[in-house]
Amino acid sequence: MRLHQLTVTAFGPFASTERIDFDRLTASGLFLLRGATGAGKSSVLDAVCYALYGELPGSRRSNGVRSDHADQGRRTEVVLEATLGGRRLEITRSPEQPRPKKRGSGFTLDKAQTLLREWVADAGEGEPGWIALSRSHQEAGEELTRLLGMSRDQFCQVVLLPQGDFARFLRADSKQRADLLGKLFDTGRFEQLERWTADRRLRQEHEVQAGRQKLRDLVARAEEAAGPLAADAAAHRPDENASAADALAWAAMLRGTAAERVAATGLALDAAESARAGARAQLDAQTALADRQQRYRSAHQQQLRLADAERESAADRAVLRTALAAEALAPLRALHRGALAAHTAAADAESAHRSALAARAAAPWAARLLGEVRSPEQLAAAERVLRAEAASLAAARADEERHARLLAERAELAAEQKRADDLAEESQDWLGGYDDQLKQLHAELDAARDAHALLTRLDAEHAESTARQDAARRHLRLRGALADAEAEVRVRTDAALAARARTLDLQERRLAGMAAELAAQLTVGEPCRVCGSPEHPAPARPSAGQVTADDEQRARAAQQAAEGELDAAKHRLAALQVEAAAAGTAAGGRTVAELAAELDGLTARRREALHTAERLVPLGQRVERLEHERRARSERLRQAGERGAVLADRLGAVAAELDALAGRIAAARGDAPSVAARAAAVDALAAAVTAVLDAARGTAETAARLAEAADALGRAAADAGFADLAALAAAELPAHRREALRRQFEQLDAAREQAAARLADPELRAAAELPPADVAAARAAEEDATAALRAADAAHRTALDRVGALARITEALTALADAFAPVLDAYARVSRLAALLAGAPAENALRMRLESYVLAARLEQVAAAASQRLLRMSGGRYTLVHSDGLVSGTKRSGLSLNVVDAWTGRERDTATLSGGESFFASLALALGLADVVTDEAGGMPLDTLFIDEGFGTLDENTLEEVMDVLDSLRERDRAVGIVSHVADLRTRIPAQLLIRKHRHGSTTHHTTREDA
Repeated sequence: MRLHQLTVTAFGPFASTERIDFDRLTASGLFLLRGATGAGKSSVLDAVCYALYGELPGSRRSNGVRSDHADQGRRTEVVLEATLGGRRLEITRSPEQPRPKKRGSGFTLDKAQTLLREWVADAGEGEPGWIALSRSHQEAGEELTRLLGMSRDQFCQVVLLPQGDFARFLRADSKQRADLLGKLFDTGRFEQLERWTADRRLRQEHEVQAGRQKLRDLVARAEEAAGPLAADAAAHRPDENASAADALAWAAMLRGTAAERVAATGLALDAAESARAGARAQLDAQTALADRQQRYRSAHQQQLRLADAERESAADRAVLRTALAAEALAPLRALHRGALAAHTAAADAESAHRSALAARAAAPWAARLLGEVRSPEQLAAAERVLRAEAASLAAARADEERHARLLAERAELAAEQKRADDLAEESQDWLGGYDDQLKQLHAELDAARDAHALLTRLDAEHAESTARQDAARRHLRLRGALADAEAEVRVRTDAALAARARTLDLQERRLAGMAAELAAQLTVGEPCRVCGSPEHPAPARPSAGQVTADDEQRARAAQQAAEGELDAAKHRLAALQVEAAAAGTAAGGRTVAELAAELDGLTARRREALHTAERLVPLGQRVERLEHERRARSERLRQAGERGAVLADRLGAVAAELDALAGRIAAARGDAPSVAARAAAVDALAAAVTAVLDAARGTAETAARLAEAADALGRAAADAGFADLAALAAAELPAHRREALRRQFEQLDAAREQAAARLADPELRAAAELPPADVAAARAAEEDATAALRAADAAHRTALDRVGALARITEALTALADAFAPVLDAYARVSRLAALLAGAPAENALRMRLESYVLAARLEQVAAAASQRLLRMSGGRYTLVHSDGLVSGTKRSGLSLNVVDAWTGRERDTATLSGGESFFASLALALGLADVVTDEAGGMPLDTLFIDEGFGTLDENTLEEVMDVLDSLRERDRAVGIVSHVADLRTRIPAQLLIRKHRHGSTTHHTTREDA
């Protein structure tokens, strides 16, 4: 890193714009930043840090960036031009700050801004210049951090050697040194490793505890499953901390005892089953004997009961025999009853018909026609008279029917005449409103035609807006593609610049080694192409990294390829820019949302217009239908007038014919309401006479059949032994009573036969001769045997379940032991490792944590690098050494620093150094730390360093030694800036930056030793 120019505006103590030319200051290697206390010497370093990292150094981070002396309208800004990683960059930063509003009073807040630019050989049109790399705070910060290779804290400790910090570091304890070294060397990953290991140990410990709990649970389950057997093995039960092997041995002992118990209960179960089988056989035999004996006793008792029942039912048997004899005469008796019923019915019917005839013959006209009607011959004569009267009324009924039809026709004609009048009136009313309806339809038809024309215009506008919306979407999509293309151009630019830098580097290295390349072309005896001598006593030798022409050619080809890809990316970017501009123009400068809203409005208007325009055809059809209706109504009005006249003529003719028919009908009906009624009455009277005649004939026939049936029944009853028909009737029984007696005697006879058969059974007779069976004793014995069997079976099943449960628990113990062994082994390893990394005395004799161990190695490197300069500054007297010895109490070990005094040969604490000695020891320590941090950051060269104060504590000789060391830094192509107000340094350092403080802000001045 080399600084070139720094420009600050309204920053810190500087009220206006101040420019600092570091190229001028660093030309001689050493330069001095001087000025009165509080003038702003350290603010120059703050500005460098702010430009590179966007933040002030840690000790001044809380201070504001903006100058309190600056005008309100002047913007705070820092511009730094520096070379980082071989690239010349310009960094511009402005913090967030208030400014006066351009309109009105008050202030507005401007956001923080960052601009990163790079100087290139071709910034456009073949001319060198600045090109912008980024305006993003994050992107610029990441790029600068990558080029610097160190964080802000590292930069402030390595490049801006602060006031007093390394003196404190020299005298700090181990914890304070660890805090600083941890920030500089980023050893947080080792602390994370320590925490991870400790967390891992805790997780493993939890797994071990969980495993032990599972083991204890399985032991408790085994003890519960063993039941009373556990008491026998209580002396061998594993305790809380027993191993899985001890638990397995104890479980195996329980399983052996349980297996023995299974064998014993099995033998007892077999014996109980045999005893129960014998008891059950004895119970079956006694039960069968008791059943046979009971059956014999039951059969004997039943036989006695049946004999008694037979004696008691002798009278019922005689009744049944008489009823069966009467039942044989049932067909004749049924025939007699039928004849009697028929004769009775015929007589009743004749009486009813004669009563009906008498009621109808009460009328005078009926009595006149019938006369006396008692005998069948009189009835036949009356029937003939009535039939003749009915025939004479048939013609009169035809006139009456014609009269009724004419009445109906007259009513229908009157109704039709009324309908014709109503239709004429309705048509006349409709035609009166025809003109208004036609006018309204024409108005609606004109509106529909206008809407149809508007629909055409809206379709054109919708198509145009749709095209604009598509263009707006294309423009939005192309903006994303433009961002990608711009990012690609930046990447291709970096690649092309890197390839160009590679080519220039190889060219410089080839020129540097050109002597070796020319020496390789020398031939013995031929003159040198450079000096012309034919002798070549000491030709140059190629170095290890000698660059050849082929290397340079390949680098140039890679550069051309990278530049070609950059040109292609730029062409693609330009094409996208043109396409995006065309899309934006086509969209009319409007957004997708605006055009979508416009399309929604057009769609709504089109929907309304379409709704109105769709009525155009229906309205035309309605006009045609209205005209057709007008013609139809006019025609109906004409037809109604003509039909009314015809109907009036027909009504007159119908009235005349009705009057003629009414006279003839009145003469025919007499006092009846109508001819039809008179004809119906005559027909009914004739039918009544016919019915009486038929009923009289039926009565005579049924009387003859009744006499024949009575004679046949009397003869059959006498033959069957019945004295008369009354005795026959008394012997008859109801069918259900007769059937009940029959079934009763059949069952009695069957029961007597069954009882006799059971008493004759030899098996039952043999059982009756034996002593009575004792079923209760046999059943008690069988129940005792069954209870004993159940007890034996329960004991055997319990033993089997216990063996199964113990087997399953043993399997679980075996699986747990197999799974638990690696967990215990891993826990032991991680516990030892965690203790080692945490510096526990049991595993770590140095009591040094891993992070402290790494920092101790870095501190050892720092002490070695610092001692090289400290020896020169102290005239060969002092060197710094690192100590990893144990310290008292709980303090960390391994981060102690001691100084070795060559004059005494003894090692002592750095706190014993004097003020001046502490300064140059701290300076040597700071420079050594800068070297180590630089190597840690990847060897990034630090061409500019700043040392802030401390020279006032040195005497003249020591100051001379320190200046010699600083001169040695200059010899390594480093520029060292010293921030001090020591007067002696003004004469020693020619290049100086003078900072003067004033009431209205500080200013900077470049001076020389002569000017001072």
